[in-house]
Amino acid sequence: MFLHEVFPARCIKVGLEAEDKEEVFEEMVDHFCQVTRNAARSEILAALREREAKMSTGIHKGIAVPHGKTNVVEDVVGVLGISRRGIDYDALDGGPIYLLFMILAPQKDSEKHLRLLKRLAELLENPQFYMDILSQRDSQGVYNIICKYEDIFITGE
Repeated sequence: MFLHEVFPARCIKVGLEAEDKEEVFEEMVDHFCQVTRNAARSEILAALREREAKMSTGIHKGIAVPHGKTNVVEDVVGVLGISRRGIDYDALDGGPIYLLFMILAPQKDSEKHLRLLKRLAELLENPQFYMDILSQRDSQGVYNIICKYEDIFITGE
């Protein structure tokens, strides 16, 4: 499973307006529902909130990976959001979040979900990946960066 499959350009939102965790969940879910024509907004929010209640997904400096399982999606899907101001997220390090990878998976598909989280963690080990994404001004630019880094990761070049 590749990030560019889960985060196509239409599922990337540059310039999030939310100021806190609850607002950003709503903004990203609204974006997802709009671009995918999925009407299950409340079910998706419930899945994200349920997972977040266990432990904050603000796991890396400036980065959060909110995720949840719900049967209102048929495959692993997501929205990537970028905040220029930073979001008060209750992150583990206490700092603001600028980059959010929201991932949704069907209840039955734990393996794909875990493989995607592993690939994301591997790419996030490279601090330049984070910086290059944040430097983009539009969703296509972010998508191109994801493709570039995945290609480098796969080919080792």
